[in-house]
Amino acid sequence: MSETLETLLHDDLLERIRARASGYDRDNTFFDDDLAELAEAGYLRVLVPEEFGGLGWSLADAVQAQLRLAGAAPATALAVNMHLVWTGVAKVLRDRGDDSLEFVMREAGEGEVFGFGISEAGNDLMLFGSRSTAEPQPDGGYRYTGRKIFTSLSPAWTRLGTMGLDTESADAPKLVYGFIDREDPDVRSLDDWDTMGMRASQSRTTVLDGAYAASDRIVRRLEPGPNADPFIFAIFANFELLLAGVYSGIGARALDLAVAAARRRTSMKNDGRPLSQDPDIRWRIADAAIAQDALLPQLVSLARDVDEQVDHGQFWYPKLSSMKVRATETAKRVVDQAVRVSGGSTYFAGSELGRLYRDVLAGIFHPSDDESAHSTVANAWLGPIDA
Repeated sequence: MSETLETLLHDDLLERIRARASGYDRDNTFFDDDLAELAEAGYLRVLVPEEFGGLGWSLADAVQAQLRLAGAAPATALAVNMHLVWTGVAKVLRDRGDDSLEFVMREAGEGEVFGFGISEAGNDLMLFGSRSTAEPQPDGGYRYTGRKIFTSLSPAWTRLGTMGLDTESADAPKLVYGFIDREDPDVRSLDDWDTMGMRASQSRTTVLDGAYAASDRIVRRLEPGPNADPFIFAIFANFELLLAGVYSGIGARALDLAVAAARRRTSMKNDGRPLSQDPDIRWRIADAAIAQDALLPQLVSLARDVDEQVDHGQFWYPKLSSMKVRATETAKRVVDQAVRVSGGSTYFAGSELGRLYRDVLAGIFHPSDDESAHSTVANAWLGPIDA
């Protein structure tokens, strides 16, 4: 790395980000100041090669950085995640000899911010199907029409990676992946983000009314359904592992807060001794620590396997989806234990741990969800269910 994790995300920067998090959450506003500081520090370019103005980090470096950032401000980390996913996809493909997303690296190095416009209401096929349409144009471009939900970075992205279904071409149907510009008049961002948690991410609905992607911004035309194309693997790997980093960071911060609370709080039943001396409280913190400690080695190891192009064959997707589920479910468990240790003060608005309790719930809505992950793992080990 040209710059280390600790020097880029240094303590002073993280404390400023942490100090702003409660205000963004309370006011339901976007993390403008966080994004400006992170961009200035070069954080949006960590996965961009140095030749394009980036820092040249590995995916393993990036997931650890996201863990650290999420410990300060989960919503900020979650939203930045979506930009990092696209730069990570470009990196994974380039590492394997595919330069089809070189423009993503170049433009990210120049300061463009990439959004992730894939999710759709009622579409549980995710990467393998779409309710949106992709209409082919005479010049080789496409026009996209549809509604994309959970579009993090909505107030800030300048490029949006999206997809739609082409039903008109001679070889239709095809899922068409492309990138559109913010300036397109046929793109609208709705002001509809008012949620329980992850509020600063401002992951608003994006409406596409024939938004145009030029031919040189069309990066894949694929058959609907599961696909072995490296592009799909690259999206899946980056999305799952960077997301796991965010939720692992929430768990790590919750554990720190629980330890601090146990040392600070006292018990009148036990002659004013701190709760850190209470066997039940000690058990809860130990239980949380045992669960939390398992995540980072697994996460870094799997990300390093992506970097080093390890061949896990049919088990790649089960490993990635399992990592995401373990990270999010563990984070929920750790936060829950931390709340129980810290007591009723966490129930009041403004409590950092109370905010983490709300933020961590978002993990269950990100793919892969618990059900699909179990299905993926079962198919890998047992084969598909007989027709």
